[in-house]
Amino acid sequence: MADTEFDVIVIGSGPGGYVAAIRAAQLGLKTACVESRDTLGGTCLNVGCIPSKALLHASELYEEAHSGALAKWGVKTSGLELDLDAMHASRLEAIKSLTSGIAFLFKKNKVEWLKGHGRFIDANTIDVGGTAYKAKNVIIATGSSVMPLPGVTIDNEVVLDSTSALELAKVPETMVVVGGGVIGLELGSVWRRLGAKVTVVEFLDQILPGMDGEVRKEAAKILKKQGFEIRTSTKVARIERKGEKAVLAVEPAAGGAAETIEADAVMVCIGRRPNTDGLDLDKAGLATNKRGQIEVDHDFRTGVPHIYAIGDVVPGPMLAHKAEDEGIAAAEIIAGQVGIVNHDVIPSVVYTMPEIAGVGLTEEDAKARGHEVKIGKFPMLANSRAKTNKEPDGFVKVIADAKSDRVLGVWMIASVAGTMIAEAALAMEFGATSEDIAYTCHAHPTHSEAVKEAAMAVQGKPIHI
Repeated sequence: MADTEFDVIVIGSGPGGYVAAIRAAQLGLKTACVESRDTLGGTCLNVGCIPSKALLHASELYEEAHSGALAKWGVKTSGLELDLDAMHASRLEAIKSLTSGIAFLFKKNKVEWLKGHGRFIDANTIDVGGTAYKAKNVIIATGSSVMPLPGVTIDNEVVLDSTSALELAKVPETMVVVGGGVIGLELGSVWRRLGAKVTVVEFLDQILPGMDGEVRKEAAKILKKQGFEIRTSTKVARIERKGEKAVLAVEPAAGGAAETIEADAVMVCIGRRPNTDGLDLDKAGLATNKRGQIEVDHDFRTGVPHIYAIGDVVPGPMLAHKAEDEGIAAAEIIAGQVGIVNHDVIPSVVYTMPEIAGVGLTEEDAKARGHEVKIGKFPMLANSRAKTNKEPDGFVKVIADAKSDRVLGVWMIASVAGTMIAEAALAMEFGATSEDIAYTCHAHPTHSEAVKEAAMAVQGKPIHI
């Protein structure tokens, strides 16, 4: 096989793409991965999941010390100050470590990195920087990018997107976050902890669309207690920059009188859109749907059988771990194995403090699908580890089918909800009932005991409430 011929070419090196490439190579396929950035890892590692978590963790530590929370533990601080440059340096160190780690894994697994922008010449040929590469199979994993707000110019100084909001050189006194979804709340949390007064403007009547209704209400209550101003059912009519500030015109979503809000920084986080432009999909015989997504079948095949698509460019939640699982499955299918992703059991996490997590159906969705449900709830206030750690906020909610007792969904707010949700996902993957979880021994004292107690509450017999 020539140097420009491959069994598999993966376009994009984000969580879905690089994982797909490595798995394909592990299965003995000659594999290349196309990436135009100077580093591998896509949005997630370079300007998304990883750098945001680095700042979230750093800002949590700062707030613990600055707010006096540490003093309650007998840890007294004096002369405390914020070194934002050091925080940014830590963020950049995390990015460098992980992106270079992927480059090492590519070398280890003999995945060839084709540096440049990839576009189809025809269904079996990809152009990268003027060189044509042939592929028996192609996996499109080009991810997504920030969705613009019509009529608003992102200047990356005062009017920000989620990328430039990671790189502010100083803490703004006031910040408006446009969009009450995951990204806006997480990055808003960073700057609120560091001293900004943060207002969240959300078009819908509640924050965190798609999550369980009780979780959404409780999350809003907790965030307001932390100092967020949350304005729901509110539309942003326009954003204008005036000197070093921004002025927003907002109005009720249902219609009504407009008012203005002035802020030192505005972060626009209204969602993401698939990166399908610039691929010349038509030359491969492909088209996108109305949302710009590539439709695929159960095996991630597009309308052209040897071209696959995964991650943010296909329908479904835009989550890194979903893309990873799809990448592994697609590679295994290409290699003649059975690759499966259970899209009914994809956990989601919001990395605020406390964290918010869920998997499966919300109570509202379960009822809408005709399920008669039983609900079990357990407050973190009654969990011994949460009490000991002074982390009383939140609860665990288990939704089970009333007839079969099979778990349909689990939703929670807790300091370590992102870790706790894995148990619920595993239980659901194996078709567990709430009784199965209730009779599984959980270590004491741990936050995860709240999952056991919520499962017990489905049967009406929790111990500690």
